[in-house]
Amino acid sequence: MSDQMTQPSPLLIFDIMTAYQRTGVFKAAIELDVFSAIGKGNQTPDAVARACGVAERGARTLCDYLVVIGFLTKEDGRYGLTQDSAVFLDKRSPAYMGGAIEFLASPMLADAFNDIAGAVKRGGTVLPDEGSVAPEHPVWVKFARAMGPITAMPAQALVGLAGAERAGSLRVLDIAAGHGTFGITFAQKNPNAQVTALDWPQVLEVAKDNARAAGVIDRFNTIEGSAFDADFGDGYDIVLLTNFLHHFDAPTCETLLRKVHAALADGGRAVTLEFVPNDDRVSPANAAMFSAVMLATTPNGDAHTMAELRNMFENAGFARSEIHDLPGGIQQVVISQK
Repeated sequence: MSDQMTQPSPLLIFDIMTAYQRTGVFKAAIELDVFSAIGKGNQTPDAVARACGVAERGARTLCDYLVVIGFLTKEDGRYGLTQDSAVFLDKRSPAYMGGAIEFLASPMLADAFNDIAGAVKRGGTVLPDEGSVAPEHPVWVKFARAMGPITAMPAQALVGLAGAERAGSLRVLDIAAGHGTFGITFAQKNPNAQVTALDWPQVLEVAKDNARAAGVIDRFNTIEGSAFDADFGDGYDIVLLTNFLHHFDAPTCETLLRKVHAALADGGRAVTLEFVPNDDRVSPANAAMFSAVMLATTPNGDAHTMAELRNMFENAGFARSEIHDLPGGIQQVVISQK
């Protein structure tokens, strides 16, 4: 053992206790469009202040903080965008994802984390009704409006993993479609694809607007209602389950997956996008920590391991399931064959 043992440090504790401050500063920068302003060449505090309509002291303090936490650079008193900020936080970028803050830092999610101790005691959310899985919860309209851009890259990856570009005629059911980006991308990549999106009526209005903007509204159909109650129909080649199964426990997921299995044509596939922790449930970090989000916001949801997912699909009648990584992503894709 080294003579110089690592000394105890309160730094991690301090960082965690003040983490809300970073979120607040970051949210302010997005609301004021600071990243776009700097991307346009407003690189000094006074220039940022003029471009964003704020006080110079405020601009300097905000930008310095963003340098410290890794979103801006600073050299000779001039600010610049990091590579990530330029790609994802400048509104002029096609990969802009700043709008996701409207959902990820929404009052519903923030309130859910105000009493984690209560959720731990109960073993599920302390939010009213059923938390985020309450029927027609308004947060899903906010989700649909805010999260579409952030899913553009994983949606294209799903099309590739499913081999949908090479397919001829293709029928796709997008369960809990939200913004509709996943199904819409299948329709864009395959001109012979017919997509049916299922969600609550108000959410589907957002999805239809997105399908119209993408030029695929003529091949974009909808089913209103709960995935557990609605009639899916049958004969689908692909059923998309993107960020849905984690809201429920294993028996509830299996109930849904039996409906999915029945809705698929022979040889059809379920394509599932999820946060999938390893069997140790503490790695990888983002997938493992997502369990706490489900504890805080749902009665029984969880981040399911691949072993758990495979067992659910097998119990629902699927022949096999394979897991795939998404390049540069924090989620994984499970493809299950009927």
